[in-house]
Amino acid sequence: MDNSILAEKIRAFLERNPCDLGAMEDLFGLCRSVDDQEFGHRLNKEVRRYNAEALRHGNRSQIQALLDLQKRSLLFDAPVELDSYLRYVEWDRDREKRFYLPRRKVLYPVVQTLQDLMDDKLDLATISMPPGTGKSTLGIFFLSWIMGRWPDSPNLASAHSGLLTRSFYDGVNQIIQDPEYLYADVFPESKLYATNSKEETIDLVKFHRFSTLTCRAIGASLTGATRCEKLLYADDLVSGIEEAMSRERMDKLWMAYTNDLKSRKKEGAKELHIATRWSVHDPIGRLEQEYGGSDRAKFIVLPALNDDGESNFNYAYGVGFGKEYFEDMQKNLDDASFRALYQNQPIEREGLLYSEDELRRYFELPDGDPDAILAICDTKDKGTDYAFLPVVYQYGEDYYLDDCICDNSAPGVVEARISSCLVRNKVHMARFESNSAGGRVAQNIQKEVKQQGGRTHITTKFSTANKETRIIVNSPWVKEHCLFRDSSLYVRNSDYGRMMWMLTSYTMAGKNKNDDVPDGMSMLADFAQSLEGGKVAVFKRPV
Repeated sequence: MDNSILAEKIRAFLERNPCDLGAMEDLFGLCRSVDDQEFGHRLNKEVRRYNAEALRHGNRSQIQALLDLQKRSLLFDAPVELDSYLRYVEWDRDREKRFYLPRRKVLYPVVQTLQDLMDDKLDLATISMPPGTGKSTLGIFFLSWIMGRWPDSPNLASAHSGLLTRSFYDGVNQIIQDPEYLYADVFPESKLYATNSKEETIDLVKFHRFSTLTCRAIGASLTGATRCEKLLYADDLVSGIEEAMSRERMDKLWMAYTNDLKSRKKEGAKELHIATRWSVHDPIGRLEQEYGGSDRAKFIVLPALNDDGESNFNYAYGVGFGKEYFEDMQKNLDDASFRALYQNQPIEREGLLYSEDELRRYFELPDGDPDAILAICDTKDKGTDYAFLPVVYQYGEDYYLDDCICDNSAPGVVEARISSCLVRNKVHMARFESNSAGGRVAQNIQKEVKQQGGRTHITTKFSTANKETRIIVNSPWVKEHCLFRDSSLYVRNSDYGRMMWMLTSYTMAGKNKNDDVPDGMSMLADFAQSLEGGKVAVFKRPV
């Protein structure tokens, strides 16, 4: 009988009898016997699906037999599937001591990217995560899997220091040699042949001119030491904030990476960078500028806190970090350091146009009615652009930015929020940029404001000025005349918090991911100054 037909018959039986252990064993036996390995491994996923269902709802007397089947099923996939390898190789360890299983829910998308890298769906992958969340340990397990799978192909692992590369060497050695890990079950032919602790090299199966793994700090001599056929692994090439803040040192690091590491790659070798992001000019930042548009490259960023302010790293068994931990770190670090170290949002401090300490702040609006309540709107254009609408209360020459919309949701959602904001703040006048769809948006919102009983008079203006120039030349007016809420009066993930982050991370020294807020503030400066020119002054008639 054709294997696919037989598999379908077994699956049909299991759909009716999902906890039948015998049928699962039959399906697993079929996986191992077929000549088409891709079909066999795909079918094995279904074995584990039925197995997991039976473990949840099946006969308790069968639990040990079901676990045994799960273990054999993982072993079957482990040589070619990283997720199965990570689960199997720690099978005999205590659950509390395992690295991967407590973190799997969070790290699984990262693991899938690493799988795509070695399945030749990608050429380059980068992973940016906070300290202590397991990125380097995952890299060490990944190296051990690649070495076992291709023991005769050389790999190169590098970092900013010899201490860090030594941890790669020791970590891979432990996985291969320590019986606590089931590496030998997965790769029985890829036995350890030789290690050299001084040179930090590991050879599997036999001695190689270029070792299966060479670990070497960037800047250390690599001449004649190795080639890289499968993976170039770079983990934290930047030593820290002091190095990151020097553009000259970042340039030298890039040259060292290009000359000493990348030049060792043979055609077809893959590249993985894992790092804490400190600077937009670090290697990952430059790689993203060069390959960000390629479908052969993937740049993963997992920040400490998600958009709702919750922790992304609530791992099981207490090995992760909760929201309170990251919030405490945020209180004890300056904003730029927290963004870089924990949110993986690097900014260039020396080139900042609006630094935190030079902005004017307030706790409450002044007594009395404002002279005017004004707003501008830089409408959402496309993709990840943000619609930005700041509302300012004018008191003399000071403009208190008391409310805002800073949102990249769907246009319909954003327009409704803008209308409500204008009505809520009883804005007198608002100017909308009429570039692209701005004119249509202004017309729709004017209609909606009137329907809600608002009084805002909306005008439009088409801008022809160079955006970057406009942002820079209007920044002195913003710093002198605009006041922003004290940081204790808003949360990071609110519209106001997003606005402040985008404003204070705009740099003149490199590429900016979002410039909608600084551009909107330049529009506000233009609008406010145009109104100032029309003021009436009373003076004594000359004789």
